[in-house]
Amino acid sequence: MKTDIKALTIEELNTAVKELSLPSFRAKQIYKWLHETGCTSFDEMTNLSKDLRNKLSDIFYISCCEIEDKYVSQLDDTVKYLFRLTDGEYIESVIMKYKYGYTICVSSQVGCKMGCTFCASTLAGFKRNLTAGEIESQIHAAQKDLGVRISHIVMMGIGEPLDNYSNVLAFLSNVNNENGLNIGMRNITISTCGIVDRIYDLMERDLQLTLTISLHAPNDEIRSKTMPVNNKYPIDTLLKACREYGEKTGRRVSFEYTLIKNVNDSESNALELASKLKGSLCHINLIPVNDVEERGNVRSSREDIIKFQNILKRNGINATIRRTLGADINASCGQLRHLKKKG
Repeated sequence: MKTDIKALTIEELNTAVKELSLPSFRAKQIYKWLHETGCTSFDEMTNLSKDLRNKLSDIFYISCCEIEDKYVSQLDDTVKYLFRLTDGEYIESVIMKYKYGYTICVSSQVGCKMGCTFCASTLAGFKRNLTAGEIESQIHAAQKDLGVRISHIVMMGIGEPLDNYSNVLAFLSNVNNENGLNIGMRNITISTCGIVDRIYDLMERDLQLTLTISLHAPNDEIRSKTMPVNNKYPIDTLLKACREYGEKTGRRVSFEYTLIKNVNDSESNALELASKLKGSLCHINLIPVNDVEERGNVRSSREDIIKFQNILKRNGINATIRRTLGADINASCGQLRHLKKKG
């Protein structure tokens, strides 16, 4: 089995170069080709000899994402890609344009095992983790196709990032490296449904990224019905970890709260949520639930969403209503899927 060379960190690549009895400077050359240039073939590495390129290709492969389909929103210029991976599996990624530049929402797994009842990503089941190289390749493929530089990353696509912890850490190391994409940690957001053990692991690394928690409920009864992960990590356990994370890193934790009519959008739900988060260094993104045909969830009314927001604000909790992007191409929160190309 060949190894994905793009998944190696610079430290791991240095070790590999040493084991191949190559000069140490080769590691930096190869690394820049992979992560700064985003090459997809060893033949593109023109400052390496043909013999060395052949030697590398005997041992390694370069992961990449091929564009299978591309969808452009007529509402806000959001772009969604259906990417085909080397083994024939598919993932989706989304590019969003803001005043400050371009943000990509990347997938971290093929499918998802978390089973949240408002999300399309878990419908087809879980297949496998993405390598660090495959996660990064989504950025390179999108940049090349659009002719832009992506400056911000949100790990909110298909899959649970903290369920693919080691590969995500390698990905973060590589995209942050000055000889690669050189994207600052403060421009990276990781969203998790609440794998508490990994939140503590991430806390110890003090990476200065933004941690976002998919909360979506003010109590265990509602959360366990909509998010099976809550059966392992109850809401009070999760919020305790979030408070400690904020205290240790000095970074504000964000909470995502998808509003579903007659499920979690009542005034009493808002008051309970405010009580749970009182005193925490946090921010809440209120998300009107997006349409997933198989789920049948109904979006809360605009009036109820604003009322929910105002209750939080009156109780000292910073809350904003997230703008929906890419709704006409199923590129909004909760709509990305692990699927096969149709036809």
